[in-house]
Amino acid sequence: MLPLTYLAVILLSLLSGLTSLIGVFLALFFKGSDRKIAVGIGFSVGIMLILSFFELIPEALAAIPLFSVLGALGFGFLLVLTLDFLFPHIRYFEEKGLLHPHLKAAYLVAFGLILHDFPEGFAMASSYILTPSLGLLVSASIAIHNIPEEFAMAVPLVLSGKRGLLLKLSLLSILAEPLGAVIGLIGVSFASALGPFLMAFAAGAMIYVSVDELFPMARRMGKTPLFILGAGLAVLVYFGLTLVF
Repeated sequence: MLPLTYLAVILLSLLSGLTSLIGVFLALFFKGSDRKIAVGIGFSVGIMLILSFFELIPEALAAIPLFSVLGALGFGFLLVLTLDFLFPHIRYFEEKGLLHPHLKAAYLVAFGLILHDFPEGFAMASSYILTPSLGLLVSASIAIHNIPEEFAMAVPLVLSGKRGLLLKLSLLSILAEPLGAVIGLIGVSFASALGPFLMAFAAGAMIYVSVDELFPMARRMGKTPLFILGAGLAVLVYFGLTLVF
């Protein structure tokens, strides 16, 4: 029988992943707009960077030396960068002209989402095991930012009429987070000292996705002020959550 702590982490990761469905439903209802997507992406980037710099990295620094944190942080950043380079990703499709313009955006965001849902699961697992209140804060923040992220992925698919592909990519995104949490729990169960390293690793991965995937997408849309508005909303939501947890 699994310990209650492990069950709590798995349940939190499942609930967080399911909030992605709200983003899909909003995309189906509103049919999307660049303005809403820009605000949503700004919110997602804001939450990920705030969690990384104000929660995950400081908690890791409190438990392990600076050079260890920097090493784990750099490993997370470089690993996602390497995967980004190895996968065909959006650049291949753009060069070959194989995708409808809306599908280009969908694949771009979906790849980034699925890729960083794993380290988000790591972050939930490692932070909850270290401090349950921190785990709840991280889980709630991730659950909230899943909504605009999934909305940004779903809108192009809705506009291109690819409802079947939307279902498949959404399912992958939802399952990636619990899978990441399970992998994180396995790692911590074998070596409890891995917790701070996993948090720094998750922070590095989320920083990369924010800087390389989501922020450039908002910039290409020409909606920088709305992106900044979304990031500002993320700050308010984060401080609201800190008052609760």
